[in-house]
This record gives sequence, structure tokens and C-alpha cells, in this order.
Amino acid sequence: MSIVKSLSVGNGDMFYIKHNTDNFTIIDCNITGTEENKKRIVDELIKESSSKSLTRFISTHPDGDHFGGIEYLDSRMPITNFYCVKNNATKSTETSDFKKYCSLRDSGKAFNIYKGCTRKWMNISDEERSQAGIGILWPNTSNQFYIDALKIANEGGSPNNISAMIRYGVQDSATIVWMGDVETDFMNSIEDDLELPKADILFAPHHGRRTGKIPKSILDVVNPKIIVIGEADYEYLHYYQGYNTITQNTGGDITFECEENWVHIYSSNENYSVNFLTNRYKSTFNHYIGSLAVWKRKNASR
Repeated sequence: MSIVKSLSVGNGDMFYIKHNTDNFTIIDCNITGTEENKKRIVDELIKESSSKSLTRFISTHPDGDHFGGIEYLDSRMPITNFYCVKNNATKSTETSDFKKYCSLRDSGKAFNIYKGCTRKWMNISDEERSQAGIGILWPNTSNQFYIDALKIANEGGSPNNISAMIRYGVQDSATIVWMGDVETDFMNSIEDDLELPKADILFAPHHGRRTGKIPKSILDVVNPKIIVIGEADYEYLHYYQGYNTITQNTGGDITFECEENWVHIYSSNENYSVNFLTNRYKSTFNHYIGSLAVWKRKNASR
């Protein structure tokens, strides 16, 4: 069994994966608000990762609502494995969190991720430890549209379109895909260079905003059973009519318990519900909302 949790962190993204191997992965962070709230989030990360001997932090891209609170996180839970796209992004105003991001990015702790890259224990097993089941779907660093987006970020512009796309696959269970903050026009430009898998769960880009609306031709390939829409003002969201969706504005923290052939789903909001899941009568966590039967696939990762 593995656990994937999408934390409710306001206008931003933060996830963790408690793998069914000796791995723990954090994807992005937006640890803001009161000291009590920041402590609560990091306390949970420390507790959930305590049984794993390898922890990695994957940064999809250097945007403030994806690295917010990273200085605080590093002070309490030192980041020793920092995965990011190779970049020299700059900001007109450098916050302490951006400075911490840059220090990690430019340190010996960093590993640059790109489409198809391999890394021991990320997606290669050995006698010491089984792999985490994480694959990097994007960027193709030789793609001209990506090169242009990287130049914009390096010159202080938006880093959204240098976002990494990530797949997590669990053997005999879910395939989950993250797309960072890539924008619609950029997705249209790179579509022919994408090799995306069919996914059980897809986290909508840019927290579900209309600016990151996934083109229909890409959705047809990924064919997600659930699209998770993050947190943003309702007026800015795209709701993916015709697809099953979970919305974190009302659902809060969403926990995915990945088991053979099924994903069991829980919400931190006891009043939240959806009508498209199967009741498997699970109670591992509070506020179970139902279960999803996963796509059958060959050669899934651990």
C-alpha cells in the first residue's frame, strides 16, 4: 500500500507520497499562514516520513506558490535530495524562500530532472532499496518551446512553462500524473513532443485555473478517471465538464490510499462527497468518500 496526499495549502500546491518501498517524496510546498499551521504541516511530514530512510523533494518549477515555506521546511526537515529542472530563474524581488530554493538548486544536493531521466531509487532498484516508481514525463530540454520558456524564466519572467511533469505508478494500482503550472498555449505547442500515459488520477495544471486548461486532444490521451482541481478563486477555475472531478476548494486535504486494483479516497472535510465512486467501506483514515477501480496496465512501477 502507498499513500498519496494532496494538502490543502491555499493558492498553491503541496503533495507527499508515502511509498510502499523505503522512499518518501514531497512534491512542491506552499507552507504559509500562521506558525501553528506551518508547524502542523511539517509535523505531519516528519511523522509520515519517519519510517522511510530516503526522502526527496521534487520542485516542479520555481514559482512562489510552489516553494513557499521551503526555508521553514528545510530548517525542521533538512532537504538532502532536491530534484528540479535545470534553470537559472531570477526574480525582481528575492524572498528568503526564493533564496533557499536557489541555494538548494545550485548545491550538490540537486539532481536535474528531465524527460526520461533515471535515478537510483527514484526509478531504479538495487539490492539496498526498491525504486519509488517516479518517472519524469517533461521537460524535453531540447524542445525549442521549452528553451524559449526557460529563457523567459531565467530573465525574471514567469516560470510556469518550465514545469516538470511527473508520473507516479504503483504496481497493480494507480497511475497518477502531475503537470505543474504549464499553461494552455504552451501545452498546445509541445503536444507532439509529449508522451503521457493513461492516468487514473490527474492533478490539473495551475491548480485548475483556466490559464492551465488541458487541451481536449491531450485529455483524450491521458483519459483520466479523476481530475483533481486545486485551490483558487472559483471565478478563475476550469471545471472539466464531462470528467469526474474532486475540488479542493471544498474537499480540503485529499488522501489517496493505493492498493491492488483500487484507490480509496478520503477528504478532510467530513461534509464533502462525490457521486461517482464505489463504496468499499474503508476506514484507514477519517472521512472516506469512496473508491476508484484503476486502469489495468502492464509493466507498472512499484
